[in-house]
Amino acid sequence: MDGDVATDGRDAMVTVADVLAAQARLRRYLAPTPLHHAERFGCWLKLENLQRTGSYKVRGALNALLAARERGDHRPVIAASAGNHAQGLAWAAYRLGVAAITVMPRGAPQTKIAGVSHWGATVRLHGDSYDEAKAFAAELAAQNGYRLLSAFDDPDVIAGQGTVGLELAALAPDAVIVPIGGGGLAAGVALALKSQGVRVIGAQIEGVDSMLRALRGDHALREPVATLADGVRVREPGHLTQHLLASLIDDIVVVREAELRETLVRLALEEHIIAEGAGALALAAGRRVAGRRKCAVVSGGNLDAGVLAQLLSEVRPRAPRRPRRRHRELPATPPLEPAIATLPTFPTTTPRAAAVVRAHEELHA
Repeated sequence: MDGDVATDGRDAMVTVADVLAAQARLRRYLAPTPLHHAERFGCWLKLENLQRTGSYKVRGALNALLAARERGDHRPVIAASAGNHAQGLAWAAYRLGVAAITVMPRGAPQTKIAGVSHWGATVRLHGDSYDEAKAFAAELAAQNGYRLLSAFDDPDVIAGQGTVGLELAALAPDAVIVPIGGGGLAAGVALALKSQGVRVIGAQIEGVDSMLRALRGDHALREPVATLADGVRVREPGHLTQHLLASLIDDIVVVREAELRETLVRLALEEHIIAEGAGALALAAGRRVAGRRKCAVVSGGNLDAGVLAQLLSEVRPRAPRRPRRRHRELPATPPLEPAIATLPTFPTTTPRAAAVVRAHEELHA
């Protein structure tokens, strides 16, 4: 296992037992998020955009802080994030009374920066990408003795994200689609569901597919392209998550940027669900995934209002395919029973109404 994995010297192995332990910790703080059937997409949606702080990321951050408290680790926590992990950490630290510092790229959405500040965490803006922010956070952690909490490459974080999969088990899906940036959500969900025979499919955006390339043996670092899905714009995927997904993931679908934009607008207009770019990514990949009972994780909903307004003005989604009409023969009407024929009859009109009808007929004769 690569030495860069942020495990604080702990065993980097993550198991289903860790996911179950995370569920027990989080139960008193986080309610399960709802499921929604998007009929026009032919897909169920796990609405993590309705989670605390608007993203699934709060699960991993909160589980990591709770697990650290159980181990007696009370150090301040620092994390690098494009926004959602920072917000989840800020909320969790506020609830537990832990000092938290977040390092975010200078181009992070204002909605996410404001969300972190709201919960009292210290915000440092550094670099133009997640990877530059991550390097600066690691430097600050080493200088000050902080606990560096990876957004995805930490056993406690992966176990916390896996609780999404445990909540999906009741749906009994045959396929679950999850967005992949560093791989924490995909690894956790796969841990939770693979023993039940559920196919777990990853979704990445074209030009931001470092996990797919790494799993194919291509570990060259390439600068990810600019994308609406800023939450998955990761130059280097997690090492621990790579190890897990190598044996757990069934497939990874790469989505074009135009597909993602159209899906996000359709979600807003047809399903009345606001998702950020990364949040709509799994559903965009869903059209290429076969399954009678498939489910896409809407991972977050922290979308700037200006971005949404621009998308609604620029993107004209194609009309959805008309549903197939299912013909079903109705059972034959049973004959009237003899007793019904003996029921008394009643006049259907009054004398005054009959006179009006006759006058109308004479007028138009």
